[in-house]
Amino acid sequence: MRKAVVKTGLPAPHGALPDQQATAAHPGRPRFQVLGLLAITDGHETVVLQPSKPTSLLAALLLHPGAVVSGELLQRVVWGDRPPSGGRSALHTCVLRLRRLFSKYGVADHAIEAVPGGYRLQADAETLDLLHFRDLLGRASAGDDPESALRLARAALGLWKGPLLGNVHSDELHRDHVPRLAEERLLAVERVFDGELRLGRHREMIAEAREAVRGQPGHEGLSALLIEALYRSGRRAEALAEYRRIHAHLTSELGVEPGAALRGLQLAVLRGEPYGGRPALPSAGVPPSGAAGASSALERASPPAPGALVLRALVDAGLLEEDPSGRYRVHDLLRLFVQAAGTSLPATAPHLPATAPHDPAKKSPPPAH
Repeated sequence: MRKAVVKTGLPAPHGALPDQQATAAHPGRPRFQVLGLLAITDGHETVVLQPSKPTSLLAALLLHPGAVVSGELLQRVVWGDRPPSGGRSALHTCVLRLRRLFSKYGVADHAIEAVPGGYRLQADAETLDLLHFRDLLGRASAGDDPESALRLARAALGLWKGPLLGNVHSDELHRDHVPRLAEERLLAVERVFDGELRLGRHREMIAEAREAVRGQPGHEGLSALLIEALYRSGRRAEALAEYRRIHAHLTSELGVEPGAALRGLQLAVLRGEPYGGRPALPSAGVPPSGAAGASSALERASPPAPGALVLRALVDAGLLEEDPSGRYRVHDLLRLFVQAAGTSLPATAPHLPATAPHDPAKKSPPPAH
């Protein structure tokens, strides 16, 4: 079987988590990688397997670590809808080829067990990156310290490299199993962004969140996190623009409206209210203000006012368009309507203040007749 070899450094990276340091401190023990190209590594070198029937067989076993994978499923993975005659014998031959491959890289011959009904491959978090990923993410979810939880979530996300099983040519796996793995990765991405928001790092995460949204334009959870980060950073117009984008995508591509959580977030942005999606923590390096301690970035946003609510409602209705500088542009549809009524509108209108001081001495102009 042809292979591609990628050398890896032995020393643990500076600032590595204890899990990463332990892995780097014990080179020589073979480990499997499925969060990217299917590969085997011993800490010195990483062997990227070339597409082949044994590679597909190995991928199917690694995606079900410790579980019995039926012979019928393995045949579909390796040969698709047209398994060879004498499929069990052909599958056994494929397993033998995989065991010979294992012997080249120090993997125990008994790593693959023949059991009634199929085959099983035992693995743990030290021998399979998928289990290591799940362990890190589970600890991030269960931890109480937000800084530690964020580090664990980023470490979990850092295990993903390259196109997912791009060297495994199996329609069965790419149709039924790879999408589930991709969803697990998106959960890790959401966990990272959620951690950044909890620590008050909304400005720092905007660029990364935008990139994630570009890759998943219809993912409501990622869009909600980006909207909240923009809103907390005082970029309300951009937050509303992102809501309009995800709304248009969902309605045009899928024929559905955004979910209740996303709609609630949009309403909070329109009203200038704090969004109660999570308890906000103060930004790093920003001292608490007020006798009651630090308030969230959302609580420091502009309070709702009648003028602001009217403008936000017009923007949401599509009658006005707000640019990032805070200026409003009359929508072409409204302009045509007004022109048809015999009047005109300016090309742009300046951003109106949320509240205007009331001067009792100043009289309102008489109504036009």
